[in-house]
Amino acid sequence: MKHYLGMDVSKAKLDCSLLQDASGTRRKAKNSIANNRGGIDVLLGWCKQQGITPDGLHVIMESTGVYHEQAALALCDAGVTVSIVNPAQVRNFARGIAVLSKTDSIDSLVLARYGALLNPAAWTPPTPAARTLQALLSRREALAQDLQRERNRQEKAEATETPARIHQSLKKSLTFLERQLSELQKEIDEHIDHHPDLKEDRALLQSIPGVGPQVGNHLLSVMHRHVFMSAEQLAAYLGLVPIERQSGTSVLGRVRLSKNGPAHIRAILYMAAVVAIRHNPHIKALYARLLAKGKSKMSAIGAAMRKLVHLCFGVLKTRTPYQANYVKNT
Repeated sequence: MKHYLGMDVSKAKLDCSLLQDASGTRRKAKNSIANNRGGIDVLLGWCKQQGITPDGLHVIMESTGVYHEQAALALCDAGVTVSIVNPAQVRNFARGIAVLSKTDSIDSLVLARYGALLNPAAWTPPTPAARTLQALLSRREALAQDLQRERNRQEKAEATETPARIHQSLKKSLTFLERQLSELQKEIDEHIDHHPDLKEDRALLQSIPGVGPQVGNHLLSVMHRHVFMSAEQLAAYLGLVPIERQSGTSVLGRVRLSKNGPAHIRAILYMAAVVAIRHNPHIKALYARLLAKGKSKMSAIGAAMRKLVHLCFGVLKTRTPYQANYVKNT
């Protein structure tokens, strides 16, 4: 018998609720254990006192930035089944069962009941190579943002009466950030080259016109850290699924992208889609067809972003580079 435990994650602590029956009316709470491997050891010891072994435990937690990762990895290493679920879906579930209050204890109980009723899929931990790639890409993204901010400050300094000392400081800062960014990019490329699976997959992704090094690296990281059963799942994760709002004759909202998931990857995909509209035959044809039907340019670009993601999923699934003359499902 599986026992469901909801885990509400914060930076410093984990609040847990263990269901004692399938109805979710009886539970035991283990509150405020530390969010580290020592805290997980305490939790597993407590579960053992309840007569529950790791292979009989199913933990449900929300994806909360980076704070859930250490607990999830420690639980998986111990043989526990872990599910990482979308916070928005859990909140909607809570409303659906008339739970309106929101505390750490209540949230952990909602997660446990969500797991018992829906039995979400088990999370598969990413490989160490995929985790390292993600860390490198995140650091590169932060450095690129810092560099752009310093360039903006330099532009303002040049347009105003600014002391020479400030110009010197900005120049030194820009030189340092540019060197750091270059070194980090080199480290990213070397990391991928040293892992054949990453290297092969990046080559497949970059065989698609419109998918350059940055798009390829970020999608490579996403697709090696998560398991997607279909291109639609990948597009949904990236927030590229169209959302409609229609009810009777009075409510008819414009179709828009869901915009869930990582916004910085959508921004990169937007620029890639703009390039692909000119150079990728499949996406160019799709874009022209949608404009001919009267769709707006932004709507057509959203469809182009989604199509680009579908092509990326396709080349990795089939292990075949992009083929410009492939006509099925275009």
